[in-house]
Amino acid sequence: MKYIIIFILLFTATAYALNTQTNTSGSNTSIEGNYTGGSTTYESGSESSSTTTNNSTSNIKSSPPSASAPPVSSMTQDVCAVGVSVGVQTFGIGLSGGKHVIDKNCERLKLARILQDFGMKVAAVAILCQDERVFEAMIQAGTPCPIDGKIGKDAMALWSKYDHERPDFKAYTIRIKERLKKDEEEQRLMTIEFEKLEQEQILNEIKKKKNIEWKDPR
Repeated sequence: MKYIIIFILLFTATAYALNTQTNTSGSNTSIEGNYTGGSTTYESGSESSSTTTNNSTSNIKSSPPSASAPPVSSMTQDVCAVGVSVGVQTFGIGLSGGKHVIDKNCERLKLARILQDFGMKVAAVAILCQDERVFEAMIQAGTPCPIDGKIGKDAMALWSKYDHERPDFKAYTIRIKERLKKDEEEQRLMTIEFEKLEQEQILNEIKKKKNIEWKDPR
């Protein structure tokens, strides 16, 4: 009887221990993202191992900074310089830069104006004649630009002799070649017309001879 009571007490204590539940208080954490739950595998000894895979990815793209062309301006109003700047931007690198460029036409005008103020009119014209547009305009107007201290017809003779020194030499050479082609074409047409006239003259002489031979002697 004593052993039966001990057995009942041990059985009751074991059952009570198996039904005991432990509660642990704590804060809840919100987990966001794309999670893939893995499988739980039970092994010997009532142990389990679980695997959780996180597939969330983050792809953040932002536009690259732009390269701005730096401002470049002339220091004073009396300087014939023009500011030029440029900027190039790619996804990997950006470049920008700038510099001053001398305006030759502006310098030419200023020099001609100063020479004109000093009373050097021929020298002022000679400075302007360095521009091929002015040079050609002077030729077309019949007032050739000065050369070696010569003006007028004497200057024109020197420009014809030393044509390689003309500011518009390239355009002048092209123009001369085109004119020669045109003259050759005109000469060819004139030759054809002249040959036609010769043939007509020969035919007329032949006709006259025939008329004389067949003329009635009576």
